[in-house]
Amino acid sequence: MAVTDQRATFEALLCELLTDPQVVEEIVAAARSHAPEIARLSPAESRRHVTAVLAAGRGSVGARPGTREPDFAAARRLGADRADQGISLAGLLRGVQAGRRRAVETAVARGRDAGIPDALLLEALLDLDRYADALQRALVEGYRRAEQELLHSREAAGGRRLLHRLLLGEAAALRPEELARYGLRPDGLYHCLVADAADAVAARLLERRLTGRGALAGVVEGRLVALVARLPADGLADAPMLVVAAPARPLDQAPLLHQLCVAALRAGPSEPAGLHRLVDLAAETALAAQPVLAELLGDTLLGDLDPADEFHRELAATALAYLDHGQRLDHTAVALHVHPNTVRYRLHRIQQITGMPPTPAEPGARWSVPQTVRWWWALRTWVRRT
Repeated sequence: MAVTDQRATFEALLCELLTDPQVVEEIVAAARSHAPEIARLSPAESRRHVTAVLAAGRGSVGARPGTREPDFAAARRLGADRADQGISLAGLLRGVQAGRRRAVETAVARGRDAGIPDALLLEALLDLDRYADALQRALVEGYRRAEQELLHSREAAGGRRLLHRLLLGEAAALRPEELARYGLRPDGLYHCLVADAADAVAARLLERRLTGRGALAGVVEGRLVALVARLPADGLADAPMLVVAAPARPLDQAPLLHQLCVAALRAGPSEPAGLHRLVDLAAETALAAQPVLAELLGDTLLGDLDPADEFHRELAATALAYLDHGQRLDHTAVALHVHPNTVRYRLHRIQQITGMPPTPAEPGARWSVPQTVRWWWALRTWVRRT
């Protein structure tokens, strides 16, 4: 095998390693066993961060200096989160270095099993080592930035640490006076709010706005999270981002509500900005958890549509709008700014092409619920994919 082929083989192997669940578990175990501070966190917390950092590193494999800028955002978030959680920088680096050693050992072992010569292994691992050094610097950078924020606002830092603990399921271990310091009660009911914090300035403004209403709020894993006793009466209509709000529940349910809100945020990126109830996004959230089934459904029901055909894309978008607007021709026409006859024609054409059920003839008649869900899910998946 030529040297270039061998290197390509090893680079492909590295890409597989970076997404291998077994490798993730080995790195998590190594970090937790060598760093007692990291071991205090839940395995799920460590696993989530390791997965994100490895996924970011996958894009750098095989890249030559100057050809591709690695994305270290996940590493900076990890450093910042560890600072917020009160983990020392030394403890963080001990865990990172232990995980790094384990990753290299696994890569070498699998490379040799694949017949990669040691000289080529060394060359490729030196490239990977340079990436690991840069990643570690990003971790420290994220940690230092968060540390500076903590120094400027110890009260806010304490609130963020408390929020982290609540989201890790430690509500029962918190003393009433710890909760009372931030306006929370052990027997209280609280809404969990989650918003994208990609715009750091907007997120900080919203955080201060929510905190002013008596909420516990902070940035967690790149998202703004808040626990509030009452939802804002104005619905955050002027917020520049989508905000998902769960129903009010006891504090011990905060971890589950947070996970559901994050899933809803991912499932509903096309929703308008402002406050949206988690229950209103329940269908999108549940269906988004089954991407393989969604793809199979779209391919099966809409396999005769051509994604490259603009008219076919228009037909699918119209059919989706028709279902989104309660199978009402008039409402769909208004939403699409076309005549109802245009909607009727497009529905007829997509029915001819795909076998989609005909529009009910009787006024007020609708498809059955399972039938509507199947076609809505297929159309939504197909439209988003194209």
